Amino acid sequence: MKQKLATRRVKILVAKLGLDGHDRGALVLCRAFRDAGMEVIYSGLFATPERIAQISEDEDVDAVALSLLNGAHNTLFPRVVKELQKKGLKDVLVVGGGVIPEEDKKGLEKSGVSKVFGPGSPLPAIIEHINSGVAKLRKI
Repeated sequence: MKQKLATRRVKILVAKLGLDGHDRGALVLCRAFRDAGMEVIYSGLFATPERIAQISEDEDVDAVALSLLNGAHNTLFPRVVKELQKKGLKDVLVVGGGVIPEEDKKGLEKSGVSKVFGPGSPLPAIIEHINSGVAKLRKI
């Protein structure tokens, strides 16, 4: 039997999107999320938006943390959001991270990414954003 949503640990998918083989930051996030008590799933390298949506559905995740360093964020992040919506996963919090220009962040947030974090973002701030965002979605 599934635990009540209010008491279940946050389950997060950390996804390395597209043709980006730089995973050090994503692996740091995996460990930080785990240490914060979250259940963590890692997509591995080179995940497609469709694959991320499928893993999200199969694993019943609460949040997806997208990591991308190759400059394709304006294309791929919104595609992930659309693929999640196609599967009816409107209650999954999506956050993004990587080397993303400040001027691109607002557009990504309008596309459905709740927040975009860049290099040097404090891990506690990322964790707090995910925990509070998931808590809000669980109340809906």
